[in-house]
Amino acid sequence: MRKVLLAVLLAAAAGGGWWLYQQQESTALPDFVFHSNGRLELNRLDVASLYPGRVERVLVAEGDAVKANEVLVELSSAQSSGQLAAAQAATLRAAELVQRARAGVTQAQQAVARADAEIAAYRQQQKVAKLELDNAKQMRREDLVSASELAKRQADFERATASVKAAQAARAEAQAAVAQGQAAVAEAEAGVKQAQAQADTAASADADMAIRSPLTARVEYRLVEPGTVIGAGSRVISLLDPADVSMNVFLPNATVGGLRVGDEARLVLDGIDAVFPAQVSFIASEAQFTPKAVETADEREKLVFRVKLKVPAEVAQRYDRLLKGGMTGDGYVRRDSTQAWPLALEVRLP
Repeated sequence: MRKVLLAVLLAAAAGGGWWLYQQQESTALPDFVFHSNGRLELNRLDVASLYPGRVERVLVAEGDAVKANEVLVELSSAQSSGQLAAAQAATLRAAELVQRARAGVTQAQQAVARADAEIAAYRQQQKVAKLELDNAKQMRREDLVSASELAKRQADFERATASVKAAQAARAEAQAAVAQGQAAVAEAEAGVKQAQAQADTAASADADMAIRSPLTARVEYRLVEPGTVIGAGSRVISLLDPADVSMNVFLPNATVGGLRVGDEARLVLDGIDAVFPAQVSFIASEAQFTPKAVETADEREKLVFRVKLKVPAEVAQRYDRLLKGGMTGDGYVRRDSTQAWPLALEVRLP
């Protein structure tokens, strides 16, 4: 009986040893794969106000998912709305000045046209009067007309000449009015542009009283509450970008030497039965002492390079409720990208 029991125990021990050996073999890393521990990081974005004001409403809670351009916080807009209304009224007044100036130009141009017509008519009269005067002079030399008749013809010619000169003077005055009116139009149009620019600025400031999310994200912290008075540049909401998830690992020179930005990587997080794909997005250009966050005291004495492993945006967004900042795990890289990943590090999503 004892022999049978001893045989059973030996068989069990052998089986357990074989199982342990197989487990070690399955989890052992090939010599071209290296790893280091780290913490998951989500890119944080602090949303701030462009203008000072009093917080009227906070429309989101911590943990809320928000879309790009969604209103997060509203500031009191009474002052900015008043400035916008005043700027819009100034724009309308400037536009009216343009219309009046253009109407003045049109009237002056019409006066020029009338003066041109009068000049043409008076010149024709002057031409006829000149012919009649010349004829009267010839006839007077031949004693065919009286001196009074010649004087009458002379007076007619002088009146026609004076009319031409008066019409020319009126035309010059009208042309001056056209030039003056065109200058007034240009000045008025410049006033419209200036008023419109001020209105646009006021409209932008009024719109900025509603502080919006710059991207699709998740609210991490509410930094203000209704009634809070804030200054320009004050932070109001802290957001986390669920599409920008990464882990910083610290690797020795021998490992980093074979890495390139864009190389594939893997992330294995504590407590999650999965292997996430990643990509080398940054490699530090200078070595540093391993940060205290790295667990092993021996490793902390080495000079290492910081390497950032970034999860693809589509994967990060798909598991945005699962992946949280501060989660611990390990990052894996290959020094030889031509080698296949070991079975244990093939991508396996939850």
